[in-house]
Amino acid sequence: MIRDDRMQLNERFRKVFNLLVERGDIVPNDRGGKGIGDFAEKILGNRSYGHIVRAFLNEDDKRCIDYRHARILCREYGVNESYLIDGIGAPFGFDLPKPAHALEPVHLYRRNNILFTTTEAFAGPTVELGGFATEDHEYFNIPGLSGGGMVAFPIHGNSMEPVIQDGDMVICRELQSLHEIRDNKIYAVKNNGSIWVKYVKKITDKNNRVVRLKLISANHLEHDPFTEEVNEYTRLYQVVRKITELE
Repeated sequence: MIRDDRMQLNERFRKVFNLLVERGDIVPNDRGGKGIGDFAEKILGNRSYGHIVRAFLNEDDKRCIDYRHARILCREYGVNESYLIDGIGAPFGFDLPKPAHALEPVHLYRRNNILFTTTEAFAGPTVELGGFATEDHEYFNIPGLSGGGMVAFPIHGNSMEPVIQDGDMVICRELQSLHEIRDNKIYAVKNNGSIWVKYVKKITDKNNRVVRLKLISANHLEHDPFTEEVNEYTRLYQVVRKITELE
């Protein structure tokens, strides 16, 4: 008898698979490297196991993907392992904690939808641990910026001058997938306990999977470009607004 946790894992697998199809990472009838057989070879180790993949996708079939192959799927396609294995976060990113008043009427959430925090707190692990869903952190709003997944924090340093000055505050919107990155746009990159605000170029492997990010400063005379390896903890936020402190 299949355990409940395996059935729940398989349900999340179906959702992830359909999202990969929507993104074009899997093309079921393709013969050029993105078909079911290609997917089966990457995940199960044999391209002739396409029928097993279809069994996993069939709600009436009792066969379920196991945890080992689910982890391989995460590595091959950049899926959030916390989501697929544990059901935590989003398939290709993670969810910012809801504001402390999230159980209040919806119009309040829409009015105060931007989390304000410090750069140091945002760079640390407290986002994943839900540390922002407390009264110690403030939410605010700006006309024209609606929706969730936004965070604001101050900038320290001159690496993005003259575009963004030391002391400016940036408002960023979370990306759900690394594939949403658009080269030469400004993003906040959260990785390995650090946070950078830079122009970003993605570096992909032969399977078009994002494996590294090239981070470029606006102040290129003082700050050289560098690359960061992408891992399961890498998070990106597009800078959607800059606020300069008024004297």
